[in-house]
Amino acid sequence: MSKRLKRVDIIFSSYTSERYKVLKRSLKRDPEEILQELINSGLKGRGGAGFLTGLKWNLARKEPEGQKYVVCNADEGEPGTFKDRAILEKVPRKVLSGMAICGKIIGANKGYIYLRGEYKYLVPALQKEIDIFKVYSEEYDFDFDIEIRLGSGAYVCGEETALLESMEGKRGEPRNKPPYPTNAGYLGKPTVVNNVETLVSAMMVCRIGSDEFKKLGIQDSRGSKLFSVSGDTPKSGIYDLEFGLSLSEFVNEFGDGDTKAVQVGGASGFCVPRKKFDQTTVGYQGGLTGYSLPTGGSMMIFNSSRSMYNVLRNYLDFFAEESCGQCTPCRIGCQQLLNGIEAIKRGERTANYLDQLLKLTDTMRLTSKCGLGQSVANSFSSIVNNFREEMIY
Repeated sequence: MSKRLKRVDIIFSSYTSERYKVLKRSLKRDPEEILQELINSGLKGRGGAGFLTGLKWNLARKEPEGQKYVVCNADEGEPGTFKDRAILEKVPRKVLSGMAICGKIIGANKGYIYLRGEYKYLVPALQKEIDIFKVYSEEYDFDFDIEIRLGSGAYVCGEETALLESMEGKRGEPRNKPPYPTNAGYLGKPTVVNNVETLVSAMMVCRIGSDEFKKLGIQDSRGSKLFSVSGDTPKSGIYDLEFGLSLSEFVNEFGDGDTKAVQVGGASGFCVPRKKFDQTTVGYQGGLTGYSLPTGGSMMIFNSSRSMYNVLRNYLDFFAEESCGQCTPCRIGCQQLLNGIEAIKRGERTANYLDQLLKLTDTMRLTSKCGLGQSVANSFSSIVNNFREEMIY
């Protein structure tokens, strides 16, 4: 087994018998010291965007003193991703610790967990842990309250500004940027919005230190990552692995011996064919060989029995349903892409129409208001370009 495929398991490890020990130690440290530790670690957001966590927290910290918020984005709606649910079930105290440490650094005394509507069943256990956290925070003389907010199942609310709109009781639609949430977020106040895994990873940096954290991963992709592995695999599940592994290594470990494609990053990610496995690594901004792809965690494996046309049609049907409809490129574009490949399959359009649809995805990437419309091009272009014959015959 490759070194990078060895399970790290720092997220789910039972690091201490004493609850909130890392939080207690962190609260005694200078906020600037913790912030510099995060910046030195190179930790990037684990939701898929890969923005530097320390930089985001620093932007909020620099805002004038006053009401600020920390929001945990637990709206895990990306198809094929289920690792945040496991974190909240198994180690919720690490999430709460990460939120509290963030609050300490930016000067916030209020945090929210925005929980996916389908995860409502987690609320009783999560609230119980929040009540325990409250006892410890009072013992440590740290004023930081945490509250759960439930979503209603909208995929677009995984986008941070749409999430904030939903929290304010409005329709879940993305906001114009700037201003960014770190300047004007929840209720117009400076707000840090981080993915569940990102908050846990920040807490782990505080536990093990930036130097130890940087021993994992490669280049601009430091640390480990939780992967939700599904599809045609005998080893479906959640795995904590290092960044920088190649797709050939990944497929050798998790494939069924007949893998023809891997969808990296869910429906909004990229589909990589067998011929590119060796040149593709998982991470941010370059890899050891070829090119690197980011992922929020979803790794869907497809073997030769799968129709990539059906895979793409399912994705487009999903996007057409989940588009908030606010901007025309996404609202109309998703429908036209779906109608277009169906028309080609029925023989009502020629194969050359695929080229027009690819130009449409370029327009959507440039003009859509948020990541939903912008990312439709990822799966569409990668599947069409690599499996064009399956779109036609």
